[in-house]
Amino acid sequence: MDILLKKKIAAVFGAVILAAVGFYYYQETKSDPEDQMNIFPSQAENALSADPLAAGEKKAPAEKKPSVIKVDVKGAVKAPGVFNAKEGDRVIDLIAAAGSFSRDADKDKVNLAQLVQDQMVIYVPEKGEAPGMEGTSAPSSGAVSVSQGPAVSQGSGGGGGDGKVNLNTAAEADLETLTGIGPSKAQAILEYRDKNGGSFKSAEDLKNVPGIGDKTFEKLKDSIFVQ
Repeated sequence: MDILLKKKIAAVFGAVILAAVGFYYYQETKSDPEDQMNIFPSQAENALSADPLAAGEKKAPAEKKPSVIKVDVKGAVKAPGVFNAKEGDRVIDLIAAAGSFSRDADKDKVNLAQLVQDQMVIYVPEKGEAPGMEGTSAPSSGAVSVSQGPAVSQGSGGGGGDGKVNLNTAAEADLETLTGIGPSKAQAILEYRDKNGGSFKSAEDLKNVPGIGDKTFEKLKDSIFVQ
């Protein structure tokens, strides 16, 4: 009788142990997928926090650097010189920066409403002044010369009344009309002019331009002038 009781007790005890082991194993296997699933959300959360765009933050737009516009104002103004201009400025704004018109200025020869651009020359002639540097002229690339009303064709602002070419206002097309001056030498003349305050002091200064020597100057001296 005692032996049978002991066997039953041992069987019950063994069953309890097996049940406990099985329950423990079941809990372990059940929790593993949850632990694995929790790994990825935490990584995603870290990635979101590291990326300001994903977190809803907006990058500040890059600031656009303003372009530098320099305009040379000459002639019958109170304080001629080279002035900084802003996008959208007009000739009248730059003349105001130069102290406004002088007493003898011929205002009717200048288009005050024209928009300015970099390297432009604004020349205000005096009343009764001979043609040559009237109006405003843009740089050689797409150069125009304006007196009143719409712009006229390129190169019209570089000639004098006697057919000579004014070295200080001539566009590339004007210079190429001179004997022995092709596109490369015309460009060299414009570059020299820009590097020396936007103007030639005398016609002889043309000999300082690379590629133009005494012989070339002798051929050109009767066809050019400086004003």
